[in-house]
Amino acid sequence: MPEPRELWVAQLGLRPYAEALELQRALARARIAGEIAQDVLLLLEHPPVVTLGRSARDPGTLIATPELLAARGVELFEVDRGGDVTFHGPGQLVGYPIMDLNRHKPDLHWYLRQVEEVLIRALATFDIPAVRNPGLTGVWTGGRKIASIGVHARQWVTWHGFALNVTTDLSYFDLMVPCGIQGVTMTSVEQELLRRAGGACFAPSASLADDVANAVMRAAGAVFDLTTVSIDPAMLALDVAHST
Repeated sequence: MPEPRELWVAQLGLRPYAEALELQRALARARIAGEIAQDVLLLLEHPPVVTLGRSARDPGTLIATPELLAARGVELFEVDRGGDVTFHGPGQLVGYPIMDLNRHKPDLHWYLRQVEEVLIRALATFDIPAVRNPGLTGVWTGGRKIASIGVHARQWVTWHGFALNVTTDLSYFDLMVPCGIQGVTMTSVEQELLRRAGGACFAPSASLADDVANAVMRAAGAVFDLTTVSIDPAMLALDVAHST
């Protein structure tokens, strides 16, 4: 029988950035070594954190000083993903795909377009018309940026990923030039639903975050032609322990 092609999805809830980064690295090492048989998608939220990618060479893209970030309870990390400066925080769906592109297509540009497609399809579930912006990585709607993407790969196994604003406090993006794009306006699923309501009485459902996560799971399976399987995060901990 042919080997199953699955996407193991683990929903981790609210996790510190440093903890999630170490988990990604451990899973990527395990995937490279063949200790994990399938691709993995981690879905989670972070406490407020600003990350600086490999393209964040212009000090002007981070407007806030380290002291101001600390005063607002925002951590700061320099990381090995592509891209510039961005924010992660509560109300944002962060996704970290640990995928072996040798099983798909060993091409990072192709992979970035596929991740964008996942988010575009997921947003369509909520009647939010999302698109790409030629020459830039990420997802936009109505000229506003709703999702950021930054990835890294070793031996064609990926980590880092995407951040989709759902009910995010967008004022945090005032601390930076998001993704190094001057004049960009950030938005969220909540803001776009409010805008679509046209000022009518509207309150996002209590299940909005779960609904968005489920839409992303379905879209990821469809775009990468994988069967999505929700797993207990403890299963990954066992695999990571075995791989070290």
